[in-house]
Amino acid sequence: MSAPTRPPRRRRLTAAGIIGALAASVCAFSPAPAFAADVPSPTAHYDMSHAGTTLLDVSGNGRNATLTGFTDASFVDTGDDAVLRFKNDGYAALPQGLVTGADNDFTVEYTVATQTAANQFGWVLGNGVGAWNTTALGNHVFVNPRSGESAYSNQVLSGIRVKTGTSNGEVRLPAGGGLNPGFTTLTMVGSGNALTLYRDGQIISTVTHTYNLSSIVPASGALGYLGRSLYAGDALFTGDVTDVRFWDSSLTAEQVSASMPTAVQKSATTQALLRGDLLPIVKGANASLDSVRSNLTFPASSNGVALTWSSSDTAVVSNTGVVSRAVTTDTTVTITATPASGAPISFTVTVAAASASADLDAISLSSRTTENLPLITKGSVDGSAITWTSSDDALVTPTEAGYVAPTVGTADPYRGGGIVERPAYGSGDRTATLTAHASLNGTTLSRAFTVTVAEHARTAPDAGYASAYFKSDSDEKIYQAATSGNDFFTFSPVNGGNAVITSTADTKGLRDPYILRSHDGDKYYMVATDLCIGCGTGWGPAQSAGSLKIEVWESTDMVNWSRTNGENTGITINQPEAGMTWAPEAYWDDALQSYVVFFASRKYSDASHTNSDNLYARMFAVTTRDFKTFTYPPTTWQDTGYARIDSTVTKIGDYYYRFTKNEESGAAGPLEAGKDIFLERSKVLTAPTTSSSWSADPSQTWQLTDTHMTSLETGQAGEGPEIIKLNAGDPNNTAGDGYVFLVDNYGAGGYRAFVTTGDEIASSSQANRLSQRSSWNVRPAGGLPASPRHGAFVSVPQTVLTAMKNWTSIAAVASTTTLEVTGRDATASVTATDGGDVAGTVTFTGGAWTSTVALVDGKATASIPAGVTSVTATYDGYRDNLVTTSASSAAPVEALTVNTVAAVRCVAGKGQVLVTLSNTSTVAATVTVTTPYGSKQVALAAGATTTAAFATRLASVPAGTATVTATGATGQSYAGTAAIPAGLCG
Repeated sequence: MSAPTRPPRRRRLTAAGIIGALAASVCAFSPAPAFAADVPSPTAHYDMSHAGTTLLDVSGNGRNATLTGFTDASFVDTGDDAVLRFKNDGYAALPQGLVTGADNDFTVEYTVATQTAANQFGWVLGNGVGAWNTTALGNHVFVNPRSGESAYSNQVLSGIRVKTGTSNGEVRLPAGGGLNPGFTTLTMVGSGNALTLYRDGQIISTVTHTYNLSSIVPASGALGYLGRSLYAGDALFTGDVTDVRFWDSSLTAEQVSASMPTAVQKSATTQALLRGDLLPIVKGANASLDSVRSNLTFPASSNGVALTWSSSDTAVVSNTGVVSRAVTTDTTVTITATPASGAPISFTVTVAAASASADLDAISLSSRTTENLPLITKGSVDGSAITWTSSDDALVTPTEAGYVAPTVGTADPYRGGGIVERPAYGSGDRTATLTAHASLNGTTLSRAFTVTVAEHARTAPDAGYASAYFKSDSDEKIYQAATSGNDFFTFSPVNGGNAVITSTADTKGLRDPYILRSHDGDKYYMVATDLCIGCGTGWGPAQSAGSLKIEVWESTDMVNWSRTNGENTGITINQPEAGMTWAPEAYWDDALQSYVVFFASRKYSDASHTNSDNLYARMFAVTTRDFKTFTYPPTTWQDTGYARIDSTVTKIGDYYYRFTKNEESGAAGPLEAGKDIFLERSKVLTAPTTSSSWSADPSQTWQLTDTHMTSLETGQAGEGPEIIKLNAGDPNNTAGDGYVFLVDNYGAGGYRAFVTTGDEIASSSQANRLSQRSSWNVRPAGGLPASPRHGAFVSVPQTVLTAMKNWTSIAAVASTTTLEVTGRDATASVTATDGGDVAGTVTFTGGAWTSTVALVDGKATASIPAGVTSVTATYDGYRDNLVTTSASSAAPVEALTVNTVAAVRCVAGKGQVLVTLSNTSTVAATVTVTTPYGSKQVALAAGATTTAAFATRLASVPAGTATVTATGATGQSYAGTAAIPAGLCG
């Protein structure tokens, strides 16, 4: 008997039409006829028609399912079909009655397309969400269309579970392969004690069991789910579903084939989705296909369907998507994607004429900057040659006309331009006009940008430490901790132990956070891996189809974090050929005057990721100045032919020191042990590494100086190394050159610490390795954040430490003002309790007199007018309000001045020296006069004058000097001299 033909599918009702139908009665649907005499009518049929939160049963039986998490945007109308796009964001609860427990006979037909391999259920019969091997986990039968487990990798996983005693009770169907390209119909048939799984009508697996469906079908509540697993922690389903039907009976093989959607119908739906899915991919970085300026993206496959591409004009758009920027007029081209099966899909694109104006339009500079500026020298749209001039070269440097790239390491993408010299703290911001001159095809256009260069921010001595980390594969959020003071091993959680950042974008997982203090020290940048293993992503897909983004934030207080790009999404820094972007870290490059961001990635031969060779992890690097714009594409930083990940860097003296994990399972050349840390050094941060060598020249590449550094001490494999210089005053920093090195023992509780010094790190060599010295010992566990995974550690001043402990913004610190009056000069000295910078003004007042003076190096001086008898100095604070005001008072001290005149007179033919003393002060004084002819002390009242006479007994008196010292009644002092003229008597 030939298989009966399934009638053609009807176009689905729109949401509005369905809502109207429901208003009358859901039962208004007529029972659907059987597709052939020998195919029974289903107990429910979900063709993805919906109304609000209701997934409609179009069988006429009224068994609607309840939707959770979906919106109208989750449903796509392909013309003759509707598709529900599960994006790990929702599920449908199935009603009772689809399948009963009267016997073991049932059938579930499920038409699906997915490229996501994960711990997920496409559908399940049974209820009760719980952990493995617990009674909270309900008994069930399920199908996962694409598993992430190693034994079923990218294959269909299905089975039945009825817990018995201490056994979890799961019986799985043997692996029978994966989905077909496009949409695949998976049909599970239960008959007696057998489960049989069909793929597009062909049996791919079967198993027998001893369970009864009566142990699975719940007595009440949801019968089961579409898109939801019963295992706690499993992800919601990711994939496209177009048709699901249930029978409370066992279909035969012929009925399975007759019932399912035809290959033509599935192909049509696949192609309709392909067009919609391809459009945003094909556009690449272009806003639309109507004005194309950058390369298009031609994926080798989509939704598991292989594609070949062609262009109607390869001189304008190549068959690989490369867009010519040599066109001088707008040019229209047709590009065509041809699926492995089905009709070609064509797109019309208009390639815009190249224009220097477009490159100028694309430039975006911050209106106020605390960092060097990314003054690009090549247009990001059409590749114009760009040079910059500056209205103030001392404030912001222009493009260096004679710039020569270094022979080793990355060339400066800005050719010397954009380096800012920030004004000193307290002197205020300054403004410069920067002009970009863009040249393309013989035309040069210019555009001016006004940028305010921020003054240096207030700084203070470091007084403690902060940390950021994630906890586990099932808790991929960012947590923070801080020390209780200036002792590295006193960490405790902040924010009440709650997560500080939880991702709601991209993969919705955050791992490997790294915090870097800005070069000028006034803000913190945090970067993290965009990966969610707990969402069901397997480690295989995480490396082959992982995120090309990093997640980036900035903060001044380590409490309030904001995205550097101003959007709730990460920043794409990796290339389409890459498999993942893991454990990003950053370090300041003195040569480039920029930050270098480095990360681990696989690199495939092309964007299709179809090759399986040379897929070891290696390290790549990009540069940035603002953590918003990054150089592209990434350059290869470390590629030795062996897998390596997780680099971290510090600079000691003239060398950069780099700790990295050997990701091989065993030795990798001179790297003696797999899953352990090794150490290298170089004078050039961006120098490439092509081999691990003890004898490498560190001025040209990176020289190996230690390996197999941690596992012999910890007894565990380690990754995520971190190195931090200890603060002055930290009790662990007895040598004054202290460092803490940390390694994440990812299989045994997280970070362990080694205390060392900069000298010990810098002196490590093959003949005298750091890790083989008696001083290299793992510190006893304790003092670090609880269960931290691959995180970061950074020094912070007291203001930030207090803000983190109180989980508030930075509060103003107290100040002390001291006033010293010397004569009529008053000097105020202002200090902050945290020992940091103080800027602003001091106002001196006394009676009706007032004078406001700017602080210079924490001091301000004013001259007190006569008649003012008491002075108050008040620190007024500064506009940043980071230091509180304070005041001090004092009485002015009257200056003591004694005017002195010496003369010679003759008495009886002999000379006599007369010294006349005039006290011009308002205080009495005791005056001592000394001449070559003797000394005298006299009391001299305020304003009084007296003369002291000294007999010389000489007829001819030579010229000389009279010295005067005086002491005032309230401690004043005076010293002076007067010339004694020569005199002749007789």
